[in-house]
Amino acid sequence: QVQLVESGGDVVQVGGSLRLSCAASGRTASSNAMGWFRQAPGKEREFVAVISRTGGSTYYADPVKGRFTISRDNAKNTVDLQMNSLKPDDTAVYYCAADQTLHNIVVLIPQYWGQGTQVTVSS
Repeated sequence: QVQLVESGGDVVQVGGSLRLSCAASGRTASSNAMGWFRQAPGKEREFVAVISRTGGSTYYADPVKGRFTISRDNAKNTVDLQMNSLKPDDTAVYYCAADQTLHNIVVLIPQYWGQGTQVTVSS
């Protein structure tokens, strides 16, 4: 079992930056691929970014490519999402996810996910 707790959500102005963090706990936390997805009001869930167990591979959704950076620290069992050049369309609840495969996070069927943290980009 893996437990995930997100933090860092806030209200930020257009063009601003925000860093989300996810703390993972549980016996197999460091052995999972981890990532982020988001859900805006009235919209379906959307994949954001994923990182492999070792951190050697990352993959981003097109809308965030070049603006967001995912990273992990296996010693601390954390995964971060650095978000720059934020846009109103980035407003959503952001969820941390974990799974044994990158694929399952990308297609939004992760084995574990957190409660989410709200990001609001105001203009």
